[in-house]
Amino acid sequence: MASRRALFVIDIQNELIADPETRIPNPERVIKASEEILKATRSIIDLNNNRPSPWLIVFVQHEEFPPEGTMLRGSKPWELLFHLRANQEDEILVAKSTGDTFVSNPDLAQSLRDKNITEIVAFGLQSEGCVEATSTGALAAGFDVTVLSGAHSTYDSNGKTAIEIEREVEHRLSTRGARVVPWEEQISTWAEQP
Repeated sequence: MASRRALFVIDIQNELIADPETRIPNPERVIKASEEILKATRSIIDLNNNRPSPWLIVFVQHEEFPPEGTMLRGSKPWELLFHLRANQEDEILVAKSTGDTFVSNPDLAQSLRDKNITEIVAFGLQSEGCVEATSTGALAAGFDVTVLSGAHSTYDSNGKTAIEIEREVEHRLSTRGARVVPWEEQISTWAEQP
């Protein structure tokens, strides 16, 4: 089987993206990017309906525990904004309780390799938290990593805007070996591939 990619949709959960009291600034940008990225990836999966798909979509869902967290399993803040399609073997859900999805799930890297995954394509929330940690974990596990610029974000913090933090994270990840590509450019190349 040919090598495959895994699209990591990281922590796009109600508390971070939908709740007006707690969401990131300008969530519309990440929502629009997410919709377009998922649409493009799912169309490729659907074109391969009777053959092995070149893609696996991994929805990552963060879980916290009282008293320090509010994204408690089963709660409204914990719920994902985007959901897996029913009866679709090329879409999976992975729970985590640490920033790095691979630390929370020690068998994940081998499970992905068993599915011929060689590249992780990552986006979501928060840039300097779980997106950076999971991308770094994927690199450490030996995967090629692409981070979709413009499709991840965070909160303004320490006198820096979310956009400034996003750029800093992209720079750090690129120095570690990740590719950083604008999401619009990346999905247009997917559409051109056979």
